[in-house]
Amino acid sequence: MQNMNNVVYRDLDASQALTSTIDKKLKKLNRISTQLQSSRVVLDSPHQHKHKGKLYRAQIELGVKGNSFTLHQDDPSIHVAVRDVFKAAERKLKEVSAKKAGKPISKPALDMINSTDEVDESELH
Repeated sequence: MQNMNNVVYRDLDASQALTSTIDKKLKKLNRISTQLQSSRVVLDSPHQHKHKGKLYRAQIELGVKGNSFTLHQDDPSIHVAVRDVFKAAERKLKEVSAKKAGKPISKPALDMINSTDEVDESELH
């Protein structure tokens, strides 16, 4: 990916620490998929909610060859919102890369208990 990273702060003060974290996470996304062409991260505080408190929104727009998608995450902490949106972007990018490569998408094993040996009920008593 060329250096097309863009971080926008709306209704927030720019933070070097947060920008550094975002740059590291964007580099990680670039290592995951070579098809990533552009990225834009928007951080803002969209609304003042009376009942929910102050929420921050992290939004990422990724341009992939032949595709583009936008993900967002809201949270009371901007750092948690950034972390969660990048986790979602990583999953989506892996899914898109697997589809383009023609590989089946691997799902995490949810039934680890079923794959273990059966426990004799008499051992439990």
